[in-house]
Amino acid sequence: MNPTRKRRLVVISLILVAVVVAAALTVLALQQNITYLYTPVEVQAGKVPADARFRLGGMVKAGSIQRAGDSLKTGFVVTDGDAELDVEYTGILPDLFREKQSVVTTGRMDGKRFVATEVLAKHDENYVPRDVAEAMAKAHKKHEVSESKPAAQ
Repeated sequence: MNPTRKRRLVVISLILVAVVVAAALTVLALQQNITYLYTPVEVQAGKVPADARFRLGGMVKAGSIQRAGDSLKTGFVVTDGDAELDVEYTGILPDLFREKQSVVTTGRMDGKRFVATEVLAKHDENYVPRDVAEAMAKAHKKHEVSESKPAAQ
């Protein structure tokens, strides 16, 4: 093999190695930043990896909002009709946040409580991803059915 071909082979090999390393680093960075959406049932079933950052979707349970008088800390319960999960958030809540409203919160589990770093209230179906919209619609239907059942006397 002559020196010119050898040099070309080395340069091409180095370029290929650089491309593979860049692709591997990109995939690794993307995997660390992905946040999956789970419902309270899935969280309680143990489908969420320990200490993982994820999104919790569902509805704010009626009568569950508790605001601290001296800080921006707010506690509420997110339900999907089958299970409930306590959520704690410190910060300013969106204007559309209220009871019986669909929410998506981002954060981590702290024991049996979800500590949210971000709270998103449902705005309009046009702006909601399809999987989130389906999960919220299912939660709304379950919630409406459970409240419309008459109480046993």
